[in-house]
Amino acid sequence: MATEAGSRLDETLRAWVDERDLSGTVLMTRAGETVFERSYGYADRATLTPITPATRFGLASVTKLFTAVAVVDLVASGRLTFETPVVSVLPSSRRPSTLLDSVTVHHLLCHTSGIADYCEEDEDAPNFLEDYGSLWEQLPSYSIERPADYLPLFRDLPPYREPGLEWQYCNAGYIVLGLVIEEVTGRPYAEVVQERVFDRAGMTASGFFRLDDVVPDVAVGYLPRASREDPWRSNIYRTPVIGGADGGSNSTTHDLDRFIRLYGDGTLLGPYQDVAFAKHADAGYGFHSGYGVLHYPDGRFGHGGGDPGISAIVNRWPEQDVTIVALCNVEDMATEVRDQVMAEFGNQTSP
Repeated sequence: MATEAGSRLDETLRAWVDERDLSGTVLMTRAGETVFERSYGYADRATLTPITPATRFGLASVTKLFTAVAVVDLVASGRLTFETPVVSVLPSSRRPSTLLDSVTVHHLLCHTSGIADYCEEDEDAPNFLEDYGSLWEQLPSYSIERPADYLPLFRDLPPYREPGLEWQYCNAGYIVLGLVIEEVTGRPYAEVVQERVFDRAGMTASGFFRLDDVVPDVAVGYLPRASREDPWRSNIYRTPVIGGADGGSNSTTHDLDRFIRLYGDGTLLGPYQDVAFAKHADAGYGFHSGYGVLHYPDGRFGHGGGDPGISAIVNRWPEQDVTIVALCNVEDMATEVRDQVMAEFGNQTSP
């Protein structure tokens, strides 16, 4: 059955390469063993370099999982607490001018801080931004290297509400967490995540890679084409030059498969596994938010992400010991790939 399902899935995804410009890689494991793994399209279309399982992709907001683990590890080491008010950590020059005294680390981790977002994804919110890439038409993307570089985008925006009242997904909240990480460690955010997350998890292929650095096995992100006759264009001017605390790190399917299992079994969260993994906020439609993680209505957990030229998803079904990771260097495809895997292998992901 698995072979038949895999053959059907492979046939569908190969058709998507021709019909829908699919480019990416997907991995499904059960109990640590590979159930399905395939790669499609090109990591670099100029050189026709094919995507392989070793290809590193931009992760967009999947990075929030890593930020959360770094914060939990700092709490475990006594550097701060989840109840610590953010204003007690960050000097006024390194925080939003409108940040309320009552906002804690906990609120930022589970998207209940009430602070205004620099890239609002809620269409009903006053700061809704349909095109993330348009941010960098006024603020050069190559100038965004550290969490503090994002502050001009939201420093003076009034908060939506008092903290703790309502869940609202917030990229800016994770930028502030990046600032907290830097303040309590005295080190750049990316270095802290490398040490406290990637190294601890054995994620040897993962990191924060600059768009202008020559790094092997990194997929170029490609923007959508209006027609198949149009030329391909990369995302180099539509995303920050290097990832930050709310998104933009790089990884492989195998590193993410390893990470999400270690996140779920407590290896990375240690004594704070229960509190970090708890369902702290109702995100609507049966979803709930933990610290950096989303709990789905069907019992799985994980996170997704999308940036110009990038889409990613990592999900784990703990009861079935199943993980699916889909990474694409095109937009809006990773979730569809995951859904197609679930459709073919539904007996393994169903409760």
